[in-house]
Amino acid sequence: MNLKLHLLESFSAQGADGATYKVRAYERMSEDPSVSDGQEHWQSTGVIEYRLDDGSLVDAHADGSMRIVRSGVSLTRR
Repeated sequence: MNLKLHLLESFSAQGADGATYKVRAYERMSEDPSVSDGQEHWQSTGVIEYRLDDGSLVDAHADGSMRIVRSGVSLTRR
């Protein structure tokens, strides 16, 4: 299955380490196999993923809390 990311928004977040981070929210899109007209057609998978500018994954929870997966630093949206 082919996937691509569609940028939804970007925002600043304050890290528990005192640094400011830019977080980007992406919607995962998959190729729509039901349309075969020679062009690419994409549909939402219903999954949103969050990443820093450098591509690092951010784990976001329903309560609004976020944490950088690699380092464990907690983030607060500004």
